[in-house]
Amino acid sequence: MPRKLILAGFFFNPQGNHRISWRHEKAPDHEVFSLDYYADLAREAERAKLDFIFLADHMAIWSGARSSVRHYANPRLEPITLLSALAAVTRDIGLVSTASTSYSEPYNLARLFASLDHLSAGRAAINIVTSAMAEEAQNYGHGDVFAHGDRYRRAEEYVRVLRALWDSWEDEALLFDRASGDFADETRVHALDHEGEFFKVRGPLNVPRPPQGHLPVFQAGSSSDGKDFAARHVDVQFVSLRSIEDALSYRADMNARLAKAGRDPAELIVLQGLQPVVAGSRAEAEDRFAHLQALQPDRLSLDLLSAWSGVDLDGVDPDGPMPPLPEAEGYKGVQTTLERVRLHAAKGLSVIEIARTMSAGGEMQFVGGTPREIADDIEAWFTSGAVDGFNLMFPHLPGDWTDFTGKVVPELQRRGLFQREYGPGTLRERLGLAPAPNLFRPALAAE
Repeated sequence: MPRKLILAGFFFNPQGNHRISWRHEKAPDHEVFSLDYYADLAREAERAKLDFIFLADHMAIWSGARSSVRHYANPRLEPITLLSALAAVTRDIGLVSTASTSYSEPYNLARLFASLDHLSAGRAAINIVTSAMAEEAQNYGHGDVFAHGDRYRRAEEYVRVLRALWDSWEDEALLFDRASGDFADETRVHALDHEGEFFKVRGPLNVPRPPQGHLPVFQAGSSSDGKDFAARHVDVQFVSLRSIEDALSYRADMNARLAKAGRDPAELIVLQGLQPVVAGSRAEAEDRFAHLQALQPDRLSLDLLSAWSGVDLDGVDPDGPMPPLPEAEGYKGVQTTLERVRLHAAKGLSVIEIARTMSAGGEMQFVGGTPREIADDIEAWFTSGAVDGFNLMFPHLPGDWTDFTGKVVPELQRRGLFQREYGPGTLRERLGLAPAPNLFRPALAAE
């Protein structure tokens, strides 16, 4: 089968990927808490044949610094509720939600996502995060986030339990035999009796096996722990890489980790984060992005950098060098983000330059210009074999979203790079992922 370019519409904030996108003169306001707003975007994405919608999520208001609620409170709708509503107003597009393995129980999420998969006829997927915000920990009865290694060990056990719960009902378990009175074949419904380091789960799930069997598992961690986790458990990985050369190197590293985990490299789909801005020229697109950045207060950018780096920047000269950073070993925050701060500091950027670059979404690849120029960039990355597709992170919504679907997608379709129609089957099948065998079947065959 030829490789298939994958494109997804990503919601970082309700008004766009840029943290200050809510101040854009054409940005929505209160309607971002209504179904109509998301339904219109979902239908537009489905008309363009995007593969899926991907909702980021946090379970807290970012409130660790004085500028946070005033400038960037980060409120959002609960994603499973929203995607369940969108399942009713769409037919083909995939529905992907972030879910925390740190502050939820596997049984709860297994039930929620199995239900979404049934309601959407096999279009759901789960993006696993281990949650590194202190505010999230404090909302769930913890003084601080779990240690980095503990978060990933918990996530590993979590995913194993999720898949076992989805398998606790075999596909043929439901009988609905009115004549005999047999509702289900009890030999095909299984208790887990799982007892591990973090979880104790009896099972079975009280939702039948999802249409996809195992929902596709997404993940975005690029630390060493994150990459090892992806190699063992993940179907789709979301990355942010600086160049095609970096992406090819990353792919080689992941291929080696996949082989060590006993998996074929083709089993992992890699999606690059991309911020596309359609304009008359690259210069015009850069001006539009700079206009957004000019709306963001430096105080907010500095507060964000403090949170990401683990360094209190209050009173630090913003035009001076970055103070010494903590070592990655033992750092409880997002280690990948910390290393990006370190990289910018090593280049000689000042504190405020690092803050502005990172807080603007500058860590994600930006491409701006005409539809043809943007398509050229996408084609170069895809045909190199570096990535399998892109998570499209539009700086502001809905304008950048509709510009891309209406102008860039037709150019990609004209080149034969992107689908004109959805293929048959579930999201798992459309992504080219192998069927998921029931985990209980080998055990049953051995008896």
